[in-house]
Amino acid sequence: MLLVSAVAAGGLALYPEWRAAHQAPPQLTIRYKAGSPATAAVAQPWLEVVNTSDKRVRLSDVAIRYYFSGDGASSYAFNCVKAAVGCSNIAGETIAPADPTPTADRYLQIGFTTGAGSLAPGAKSGAIGLQLYRPDGRKLDQLDDRSFNAADTTFQSSRTVTAYLRGAHVWGDEPTGPTGPSGSTGHAAASARASSVPRPRPAHPRGIVFDDFHYSGPHDPALHAHGWLVRTSPGGPGIHDTWSAAGVSFPAEKTAAGGQVLQLRASTDGTKASTKQAEVQSSGTHFLTGTYAARIYFNDKPTSGRNGDHVNESFYTISPNNSRYSELDNEYMPNGGWGAPGPKLDTTSWYSADTGDRVTHKLVSSLQGWHTMMITAVDGVATYSVDGHKLFSSGGRYFPRQNMSINFNTWFVDLPFTGPRSWDMQVNWFYYKADKAQSLADVQKAVKGLYGSGTHYINTAPKH
Repeated sequence: MLLVSAVAAGGLALYPEWRAAHQAPPQLTIRYKAGSPATAAVAQPWLEVVNTSDKRVRLSDVAIRYYFSGDGASSYAFNCVKAAVGCSNIAGETIAPADPTPTADRYLQIGFTTGAGSLAPGAKSGAIGLQLYRPDGRKLDQLDDRSFNAADTTFQSSRTVTAYLRGAHVWGDEPTGPTGPSGSTGHAAASARASSVPRPRPAHPRGIVFDDFHYSGPHDPALHAHGWLVRTSPGGPGIHDTWSAAGVSFPAEKTAAGGQVLQLRASTDGTKASTKQAEVQSSGTHFLTGTYAARIYFNDKPTSGRNGDHVNESFYTISPNNSRYSELDNEYMPNGGWGAPGPKLDTTSWYSADTGDRVTHKLVSSLQGWHTMMITAVDGVATYSVDGHKLFSSGGRYFPRQNMSINFNTWFVDLPFTGPRSWDMQVNWFYYKADKAQSLADVQKAVKGLYGSGTHYINTAPKH
């Protein structure tokens, strides 16, 4: 009896080593490296998916979770900076789990569209550069983040980052700890976990650009990587040579879809030396025919200081100033400008800026608050609308002839008095559908679907 017991005990003691030696390799392995120090304004985890199975794996079947501590903050934002499979094929969201732990009361969940392709056995996805930050601008303390490891300055396999294949947990140790060879803590727990993992997403439609401006600031590398520039160059319009990055920010905003906005602030004390105007423009000029839409918050009053400025809150497209010049404008002036009273919205189609050859329409009405501004430019006709209400159409020589950039800005027509004041315009999202006229309902459906899939940015538009 004693001999049998001793042999049995010895067998049980050796079982973990035997099991580890004979256990099949994981279907996926997640490699990780830290891209930022423990205390940083933006966490920068880099991830890579490795297919360690003997079968081809579709990336759209894969989800990854990076765990962190929320440090008491109510809001976190995510962005993709660089990815071998393309940031347009990556979606993500930050989630508070039902069973938080001190080092993992949040996780960043990453998924892929079918456009990301598949991995052959042994193949890697390539590096995926991510950002995680607080829209309130406060720094992150990553020392108590479960998935963070400052020592991993090159890619290393990380079991504190978990992976799921078609909803099943296949890699890493969930925050409750190692759970055995299958990663399962019981049927009910596995079912609950699988139900929260995103299912395969179809590839995004061709010919669209979407951005909901989830960026950490005007110098965020993702902002430039996604095709935007913050203007600091000289020139007009408005008070010349006063364009500054100081007025560009991306604050949290509870009235905005997705909870974050692009904010453009123009400020002055009435002198040119103190004046700062703000503009964000697309870095490429690949926009021509199609539907342009943006959800914008216009202000009739300054954020601070005395009212009365001839301020211009604008959303427009513009080409280089040459023989095929093209420009389509939305310019809102709450106090009017150029001798005309406000509040008014000028919608203008240009043929030549040099000669002032243009056609324009003036809507005399307050636009205080959120509005969806749209321009459709198809079949030789450009049509402007606000919240689905048509304002004005132009055609013939006043239809775009050349690729244009996208521009958002807030600027002063003039400086009529002294004293400090500031004006803010906010942009919730921008959407473009190439070569096709869409209705407001079409745009809203498309944008809702993009938000629902966790997509913050996508660009599948052709290069005209």
